[in-house]
Amino acid sequence: MKKHKYYFAAFSAFFIWGFFSLALKPISSYPSLDILFYRVFFSVLTMTAINLIFRKKNIRKNWNDFSAMSSKKKRSILVLTLLGGMILASNWFIFIYVVNHVSVKAGSLAYLICPILTTVFAFFLLHEKLGKWKLLAVFISIVSCTLLSLNHFQDIFYSLAVAATYALYLVSQRKNSELDKFLVLNIQLLFIALLILPFYPKYSGVIPTEPLFYTCLFCIVVFFTIVPLFLNLYALKGINSSTVGILMYINPIINFTLAIFYFKEQVTLLQMFSYSLILISIIVFNKNIIFGKKHKSKVIAESSKSILK
Repeated sequence: MKKHKYYFAAFSAFFIWGFFSLALKPISSYPSLDILFYRVFFSVLTMTAINLIFRKKNIRKNWNDFSAMSSKKKRSILVLTLLGGMILASNWFIFIYVVNHVSVKAGSLAYLICPILTTVFAFFLLHEKLGKWKLLAVFISIVSCTLLSLNHFQDIFYSLAVAATYALYLVSQRKNSELDKFLVLNIQLLFIALLILPFYPKYSGVIPTEPLFYTCLFCIVVFFTIVPLFLNLYALKGINSSTVGILMYINPIINFTLAIFYFKEQVTLLQMFSYSLILISIIVFNKNIIFGKKHKSKVIAESSKSILK
């Protein structure tokens, strides 16, 4: 079966996410908490409408599957879903704050180191195997982060905070795979919305009246939340998660490019060298996936030659 459409879907998802800062920066004058409030509320309304109108059969199937599970399994799913929602809300808030009040390149750095940090958390929390090449990649990444912190501690601190929360979210959801991902995300956002609703009257600012705010919010909810999520879920039907993981790096590379050439953020030689180390660590980290096929083809060719001899 041809997989081009699945690769294109995954590529498109991360390509779109790479331009997220273009929708966030124009509303940087608004408090980060306000942006989070409205992003959650509008996302919940939109995703709930999609599920209730277009995915009724899916909801019924998931409910029947959930009802048939043991009490222990149900409890595990509920805990992982609600905990994941709280972690995701923290990630959204910190990322919005970082892009609008620290720097765009700090946000891009977060998602460069996120896959490697995810593996570290998975090693300690889920006891997943960590090979020598991945250990080397983690070490290179630690060196690059140390170099970045020498003169830009704030950037690296917030980058690690964004990366750590998203990595924890991914790790926590790896064991939460029994139910439909889109439905789980909808439940998580509904939980977050109910959780933050009592704080909205006291901690929110004046209700925005500028059309620009709602235009950007519409873009954030539709184009930077729901559309890429749909594309990502569709891509996972035809290609494995490791391949999707490699394509994930499209996002921060575009973000970093925008930071330099569009938002005109200053980058020192030390930062460029550190970012280069991170790119090297990414290649080392994904060595088996990037060079696996070539290596496999070479082994097959050599085996064929030996047989012919």
